[in-house]
Amino acid sequence: MKIQHECGVFGVYGRGLDVARLTFFGLFALQHRGQESAGIAVSDGEEIFIQKDMGLVSGIFDEQVLSLLRGHIAIGHTRYSTTGSSVIRNAQPILVSDDDLSMALGHNGNLINAAELRQKLTEQGVRFEATTDSEVIAQLIHREMAYGAPLEEALRTVAEKLQGAYSLVLLTERELVGLRDPLGLHPLCLGSLNGQGYVIASETCALNVVGAQFIQEIEPGEAVIVDEEGWRTVPLVESRRKAMCIFEFLYFARPDSDIYGKSLHAARRRMGQQLAVEHPVEADVVIPVPDSGTPAAIGYAEASHIPFGEGLMKSCYIQRTFIQPDPRQRELGVRLKLTPLRENLAGRRVVMVDDSIVRGTTTRNIVGLLFDAGAREVHVRICAPPIRYPCFYGIDMATRGELIASNKTVEEVRQHIGATTLGYLSPAGLEKAIGISRKHFCWACMNGKYPLAIPPDLKDAKFILEKTAPPPEEILAQPRPQRRRRPGR
Repeated sequence: MKIQHECGVFGVYGRGLDVARLTFFGLFALQHRGQESAGIAVSDGEEIFIQKDMGLVSGIFDEQVLSLLRGHIAIGHTRYSTTGSSVIRNAQPILVSDDDLSMALGHNGNLINAAELRQKLTEQGVRFEATTDSEVIAQLIHREMAYGAPLEEALRTVAEKLQGAYSLVLLTERELVGLRDPLGLHPLCLGSLNGQGYVIASETCALNVVGAQFIQEIEPGEAVIVDEEGWRTVPLVESRRKAMCIFEFLYFARPDSDIYGKSLHAARRRMGQQLAVEHPVEADVVIPVPDSGTPAAIGYAEASHIPFGEGLMKSCYIQRTFIQPDPRQRELGVRLKLTPLRENLAGRRVVMVDDSIVRGTTTRNIVGLLFDAGAREVHVRICAPPIRYPCFYGIDMATRGELIASNKTVEEVRQHIGATTLGYLSPAGLEKAIGISRKHFCWACMNGKYPLAIPPDLKDAKFILEKTAPPPEEILAQPRPQRRRRPGR
């Protein structure tokens, strides 16, 4: 099992631009961050139009659909679910609308106090249609603005209530907004479209695809608001420290993205070089587990002077599937995605480089593939320290009891996966490879030190909102409060 990220978000503002098409290409660049559903919302200054569905970006949007999404502001979202089940009502962007005010929101992250906030809103008469923490955020902002708060004030009020990870894009009839939680757990950046407009995206790779120039990262605890006057930054919540998820550097973000001004491809290459220093071995070939292990495998080969080669071919057409095989067929998932190159493996001592080991099942299956293809030895090298603790900030990770390194020694893990040897990159080695002090990152999945205290009821609940949300018939029966108009509307 690979660790899965929750979402990618994208937004664009520009009069005279085909913002829906730009958003489509931006989401296409961010498809690696989520493959369950995708959506685009567009505003023409008066109304918000939205299209979303289950599946991949390319399967949801075509020329006919994009031609109907006309306007000059757009946001988009591609989703992998962690909070809220994988059904169409949880697809994003989330649209919240009444007679006076409409807004749409896309969210990357996970709140740890979502159940508490939802309960308070429900008691106040707010109706929910989905089971995600993202809708909680959208309803909070909409409620503040519907009762007359200006946009900046509403964002500041809501940000002070939220606990957890959130990189958001927000669309009103007239504004595009991007904002990050005070820890900056997941990335968000701002770009310029040659003076014609502005782009907000989870990663810089999406800027490159649409021809935008990087301006800056949106800082933790900060919002960027784009309207007809241009863009401006708005401080929302004091950021006492930065704690970006270390796995953005290790695996989640695309290698052609930059974070903290660092090239991720170069950082991952250095991880492989450091792995070769910490865990040398005599071997004939270094191969990656494609695609995430490729930069580190190149680095390992460079530092060890062992030839780099291809040993596993990855199918470009395998994505997440909702058809679950029976227990006897589960190992077919690896065989569908990866095919060994026997001519490069038979009779050879192989160094296999990958980004992480979670439960150990996938790694064990891949090691088995290599031995079945004739490899004489398989030396596994992992460019992350052992993962021993679950994540509660938007990463779909196993419970602690399911994490193989939480209850096994390195030697026991080696035996479980069937490798000849096993070596993990040390925390100091990872810090050296990245070139940024570890104090700027969240390492909780490795050391158990969470930057935000985790409520006890979340410790064993993966989908806390699923357990507390009322069924659809109760949602529809809830009364709605009376609202007053926003000034000037």
